Amino acid sequence: MNAAVRNTSRLAAAALRALLVLTLATGVLYPLLVTGIAQAAFPGKADGSVVRSGGKEVGSTLIGQSWNDRDGGPARQWFQPRPSAGKYDSLASGASNLAATSPELRKQVEARRTQVAAFNGVPRPAVPADAVTASASGLDADISPAYARLQADRVAEARGLDRAEVRELVGRHIEGRVAGFLGEPSVNVLELNLGLRALHG
Repeated sequence: MNAAVRNTSRLAAAALRALLVLTLATGVLYPLLVTGIAQAAFPGKADGSVVRSGGKEVGSTLIGQSWNDRDGGPARQWFQPRPSAGKYDSLASGASNLAATSPELRKQVEARRTQVAAFNGVPRPAVPADAVTASASGLDADISPAYARLQADRVAEARGLDRAEVRELVGRHIEGRVAGFLGEPSVNVLELNLGLRALHG
C-alpha cells in the first residue's frame, strides 16, 4: 500500500513539474520570443499595421471601417468598403452565418445591389460581388479593383475632381496577388481614401 502511494505521489509530482515547465516554456517564453522577433523584424505589422495621418492614428490597413456622413449614411466623397454584417464594429467581428442558399441572404444581396447601383449611378449588372457581400470577418479592409473603379466617378464628382485623376489614383493603389499567385488583386480602402485626401489637398 505504501509503495502504491509513493508511486502515485511520484507520478503526481512529475506531472506537476511537467505542467509547470511546459506552461513556462509555451505560455511565457515562446510568446515572448515570437513577440520580440516580430517587433524587431516587422514592428509596424507586429503593432497591428496602424496608419497615421496628420500626427494621429486613423485606422489599420487590416481592419475595415465605415466612411459615413453626419447622418450615418455612406459619404459620397469617400470610397466605400464592402458591407459588414456587424456595421464595422471591430469589437464584434463575424459573418451573418447565412448560407449561400438562404432566401434572406439573396434578399439582402439584391437590396444592396440596388443601393450600390443607385448610389454610384451605374446599372445593377455592373455592381461587383464584393460590393454586395460581406466577408467572413465582416471587417474586410480591401475591395476589388472593379469595385474601386466603379466608385471613382462618384467620388470625383462629389469632390469636384477630374475623373481621370481619381481613376489614376485607384490604379496606383491596386495591390497584386500575394507572391504573384495567391488571392486576388485588391485595393485597401483606408490607404486609397488617404491618397484621395492628399490628392484633394
